[in-house]
Amino acid sequence: MKLSDHVKPYTVMLSMGIVLAGQPTGADEGMWLYNHPPRQLLRERHGFEPSEAWLENLQRASVRFSSGGSGEFVSPDGLVLSNHHVGSDSLQRLSSKEHDYLHDGFYARTRAEEKPCPGLELNVLESIEDVTARVNAAIPPGMADEAAFAARRGVIAAIEKESLEKTGLRSDVVTLYQGGQYHLYRFKKYTDVRLVFAPEEQAAFFGGDPDNFEYPRFDLDICLFRVYEGGKPVRLKHYLKWSAAGAAEGELVFVSGHPGHTDRSRTVVELEYQRDVRLPRELLRVKRLEVLLGVFSERSAENARRAKPELFGLKNVRKADDGVLEGLQDPTVLERKRAAEQKLRAAVAANPALAPCAGAWDRIAQAQQVIGTNALKYNLLEHAHGFHSELFSYGRQLLRAAEERQKPNGERLEEYSDSSRESFEYDLFAEQPIYADVETLKLADGFAQLAVELGYGHPLVQKVLAGKSPRERASELIRGTKLGDAAVRKKIYEGGLPALNAAKDSMIELARLVDAEARAARKVVDVQREIQQQAHAQIAKARYAVEGDSAYPDATFTLRLAFGLVKGYEEDGRKIPHQTTLAGLYARAAEHHNEPPFDLPPKWAARRAKLNLDTPYNFVCTADIVGGNSGSPVVNRQGEFVGIIFDGNLQSLIADIQYTDEQGRAVSVHSSAIIEALTKVYDAAPLAAELLGKKP
Repeated sequence: MKLSDHVKPYTVMLSMGIVLAGQPTGADEGMWLYNHPPRQLLRERHGFEPSEAWLENLQRASVRFSSGGSGEFVSPDGLVLSNHHVGSDSLQRLSSKEHDYLHDGFYARTRAEEKPCPGLELNVLESIEDVTARVNAAIPPGMADEAAFAARRGVIAAIEKESLEKTGLRSDVVTLYQGGQYHLYRFKKYTDVRLVFAPEEQAAFFGGDPDNFEYPRFDLDICLFRVYEGGKPVRLKHYLKWSAAGAAEGELVFVSGHPGHTDRSRTVVELEYQRDVRLPRELLRVKRLEVLLGVFSERSAENARRAKPELFGLKNVRKADDGVLEGLQDPTVLERKRAAEQKLRAAVAANPALAPCAGAWDRIAQAQQVIGTNALKYNLLEHAHGFHSELFSYGRQLLRAAEERQKPNGERLEEYSDSSRESFEYDLFAEQPIYADVETLKLADGFAQLAVELGYGHPLVQKVLAGKSPRERASELIRGTKLGDAAVRKKIYEGGLPALNAAKDSMIELARLVDAEARAARKVVDVQREIQQQAHAQIAKARYAVEGDSAYPDATFTLRLAFGLVKGYEEDGRKIPHQTTLAGLYARAAEHHNEPPFDLPPKWAARRAKLNLDTPYNFVCTADIVGGNSGSPVVNRQGEFVGIIFDGNLQSLIADIQYTDEQGRAVSVHSSAIIEALTKVYDAAPLAAELLGKKP
């Protein structure tokens, strides 16, 4: 699943909230809430019921990465394991022309060598509180849509601020069941995070784009960090003990992670829009940028290094979106959705008590039509598809932060609320390399698309281009900004509106130029989402009345529990085994004459004789995962670590819309392969010993 876990393409989502995702089928479907675990399903299907202590340890050992993706504590001394691709942002920020840690890997042989990762924040879920009654009380029946949106935003901001002040914990109100429930999630936040180990990129992503979302796989997609507090490694009670044996065929396993977003509860009309408009449009954008950065990368090795993380992400998004679109173009998928929707609507029509819910589907469709009409401007301006630049993002953040801080907390844009402030500032002030040539290339492309989509003669396009070509104007603006310097950003931010106005920075002024129209587009969409949210809440109420409460909500990038079996599958008449081995890695390389992207890293080629080639490498299971689950731990009945999720196969990509275990599989790195590689390839025996709970 790679970078699409956390670089979800910015675009209009026509049903941003969540409804009940539906009753689970006979398969091991579900992304379950920790405060509503699937005890009965596990007991009936697998003869297992997790204890409170089992759930608590897994919950508190699970980690969310601010950059996207999941991870887990794997030692009492704050060692965190995730994927190489989840850690790629940090690897890139730490890299330079002289030291390319993303490509070459890294190992800190002592604690003193562990490298601080600027801008990386880790969150651990501490508690969940149901605040549904308080949120709903702020929106009385009959309130106008715009007023309802403002009231909902205000009460949520108040709840988050009160919780932050009371507990000191990051506090986020999460919308579940598309407004059917609101839960307050409190997170312990860690910001002193240091890099410990990463393999070479070629070991982590062996097979490259051709093998991405495929299986069998042969990847060591791991990255290890350590969390510090007060300058010392944090001491933990809750962490995952390591299973040296790892996962076995047919074994029941569990996945604890942060699935980012699913659309299983969207109405048929919404899914048709995804199929016919949003996904095709988004794929055109992604493929254009992929070609742009690909050509740039081919010009030199340094160009390739600078563009690599974003290009990697674009390839991943393209392949993932292609998979979802292919699934939606399968008529049986929407036929099943349509049949389920019609069944529920018929049940609502037959029950007078549910009469207020009957028009919910039509209201969602009407709101979607309005959003669709405004989607072009919303995506170009508010989601900045026409201003594709990290420096522009900084300019907008500084502009809006100065303006939003003048307002009462409950009236601000949600990303500038008091409860979000600390994390916002931490990210804004973090040092990271900014490359003028890459920024110019992307911004010029954004301007060109702005002119194509809005029309070259559009007044806003003319103001943005200021009488110059897209390339010339982009170059001028990139040269005229100092926002690549974190110290400059901090000084302007802390100086408020006077410092902002005095800066005369080109990117701040560009953001100011388009901000009124961007905010206007956002306001339209926000109000329509409020209409959708209220309508989906009515559908959730109806579904609850008809089906009960034994369903799970769509994914929201919050902690969920999934389960399944370690199990192969059949494809085109061939049996696909549940696991691969290290021997398979060398066979795969030989099959392709050791040519990229199937070339062995030098260390792996040199150490072949030392390895036990029968060691399991990657394996698949039927657990229900999507983007955001990358880095999630896979544990056994004893709660021991047996593997780490890093991908899904092609057949799993439809999981954004519906779950199937016929062929869809989650792909993981086996715990025994990690130990084998650390000890025999990377000479990292002390690190392996820490994972195994042994003294080095």
